[in-house]
Amino acid sequence: MTILPGSRKRGVGSGGRTLEDAPIEKTIQARTWQLLNILADGKFHSGEVLAGRLGVSRASVFNALADVAENGVALQRIRGRGYRLAHPWQRLEREEVLRWLGQDAAQFDIGILPQAASSNTLLLQRAGQAAASGSVLAVELQTAGRGRMGRTWRSGLGSTLTFSLLWRFECGLNALSGLSLAVGVAIARALSGLGAQDVRLKWPNDILTGQGKLGGVLIEAQGDMLGPSAVVIGIGLNCSLPDNLAGRIDQPAGALDEICRDMPTRNRLLAAVLQELAGALRQFAQSGFAAFGGEWERYHIHQNQPVQLRLADGSVVTGIARGVSDRGELRLETAQGMRQFNSGETERSR
Repeated sequence: MTILPGSRKRGVGSGGRTLEDAPIEKTIQARTWQLLNILADGKFHSGEVLAGRLGVSRASVFNALADVAENGVALQRIRGRGYRLAHPWQRLEREEVLRWLGQDAAQFDIGILPQAASSNTLLLQRAGQAAASGSVLAVELQTAGRGRMGRTWRSGLGSTLTFSLLWRFECGLNALSGLSLAVGVAIARALSGLGAQDVRLKWPNDILTGQGKLGGVLIEAQGDMLGPSAVVIGIGLNCSLPDNLAGRIDQPAGALDEICRDMPTRNRLLAAVLQELAGALRQFAQSGFAAFGGEWERYHIHQNQPVQLRLADGSVVTGIARGVSDRGELRLETAQGMRQFNSGETERSR
């Protein structure tokens, strides 16, 4: 397995901000999932009614819902009325995603899991077992999402969209340079098409809004240097910023419901991103990243701005961001001249 240079997915929690080295969420048990599915409508349900529907005691209901806040679920308990989710849980549903995909549905094999350690890990395993190109795995709750340099990241139930897409290329790994940036362009296209305002990209693969970080990408690849190759593209996008998580996150955040006048459902959002990804990945297979460079620079939040680039060894390079090369490398105009980099962390110079 190879992680492509410059590819990563940092922890975008349901609050939209990075949760580096955050505690891993507890696994939600089957009974709790049953209750959350009943409560998904946002209405009050008494403990007695819930217990009756599941054939268990009221104490079992209480215990099953006791720790859901640790997974970003805001649950209200009111004596005499029962339990209610503070925000109705908009579940991912395969048939609804296929409906939004329309005639493009045949390109994808979509699976949805209530929870998993990491959608990328599972789909990489399936790739090694000859899963078809276009296989998609969406997860309602990731308990051990992986990021760059061993970081962990987590998502809130119902407030993020987290999924992975398997795509197979005839070319080798050497020809995939810049793929994460092309994926960023595809995501920006999809969000703009849904009415999102002022979506921006930050090298190498963060999706931003004016409020902060909206999402990120992790691309992992299998195959030979000369081909063929398979990539698993992991994407996390913040749909909303629940109050119960906002105070626990330590950097500026962005959420889709802040920049969309008419907020799409998560099922429609997944379909729209998949459609744009499929087109972009076919274009990338034919022309490489060079076909995306100009468009990526138009989305680039640091274009022609002074930035600091922090490298893996801890050193910092300063310069003016002059876009990217045809291979997706960041071009910095420094005091020593123009330089190109294929990895690092960028931020605007103060």
